[in-house]
Parts: sequence; structure tokens; C-alpha cells
Amino acid sequence: MLLIIGLGNPTDQHKNDRHNAGFWLCDLIAQNIQATFKVEQKFKGEVAKGKLQGHDIWLLKPSTYMNLSGESVGQLMRFLQIKPTQLLVVHDELDLAPGVIRLKMGGGTGGHNGLKSIQSHIGTPDYLRLRVGIGHPRDFVEKGSPHQEVASYVLKRPPKPEMELIEDCFYQFMRVLPDVLNDDLPKAMKELHTL
Repeated sequence: MLLIIGLGNPTDQHKNDRHNAGFWLCDLIAQNIQATFKVEQKFKGEVAKGKLQGHDIWLLKPSTYMNLSGESVGQLMRFLQIKPTQLLVVHDELDLAPGVIRLKMGGGTGGHNGLKSIQSHIGTPDYLRLRVGIGHPRDFVEKGSPHQEVASYVLKRPPKPEMELIEDCFYQFMRVLPDVLNDDLPKAMKELHTL
């Protein structure tokens, strides 16, 4: 079993924000495994369940806003009685360019408030993360764009060319999801990281 957490902020106001990259990928996975999200108040989020190649997949989009995501994650993990190693957290990553996606086990939070909340609620940094590149506003300042603060940058919609790059990396991940489910992380990482 794998519990995939998509990090983002709920409400229509935020659905197209860069910070919602985790929600976007969870929606794509749900579509591919014919799973439907349902609001689950006891888990403080939207939950979907399906199968891929005989493996159970649970999907969670917390409705607690990014900074409190751990509340939702902790509750569903306790209900499912799963270990942190059965968790995959999908989040936006400022330090990767749009279209770059990286899989890693464990590590720090990199200042990401959603990851901070999850680690405080599950008590360990030892879980799988899928880092979805959204670029950093400093990268665009160098290209002549006006300076943007990180907070306002992540809460904005990416331009169409960037969104297409992000969507392409989602499809790359879908190709290696069976490897992740089969615990063949080296194979999944090799394919994702050499694109």
C-alpha cells in the first residue's frame, strides 16, 4: 500500500497556484486509476482510493491549508496503520526548474511549511518525497522579470509554457509509479533523474 499526499491549498482561489503542484499530480493519478475524491471530515481532506497493478493506492489532498497539512496526514496514517515509509509526499520545489522532478527518501524540509507540518505530526523525516520543480523567482529576475517575493510567487499561476513543462514531468512520474509501488526506488530515480 502507498499513501500519496498532494500538498496544496484548498479552495478555488488557489487551485491554479504553483503551490498546488501536489494537488495537480494527485488529480492525475486519481484519473489514471479511476478513483474519485470524496471529502472526509475525519481526515481533514479529500481522499480517494484505487489500485494500480494490484497495489492499493490511497490519495489525500489535505483541506487544512499548507501549514497544517500534517494534521490531515497523521490522522489518515493512523487510520490506515501505515509506516512513514509507505508515504509519498508530492510538493512544489523552488530549487528545481519547471519540468524537473526528483524523488528522494528522507531529508530536511527545505523551508517548506507543508513538510515541516508533516514531520512534526509523524515524528520523522524518513518518508518518500516527490519534488516538483516550479522554479524560483530569483531565476526570473535574472531574465529581466520584476522581482517577486517567494510567497507571492508560489501563490500565482505559472505561465502556460511553465505549466506544460510541469505537466510533462507528471507524465514522466506516471511511467515510474509502478516501480515506486514495487519498492524499486533506484530504478524509478534513475529514470526520473536522467530526463
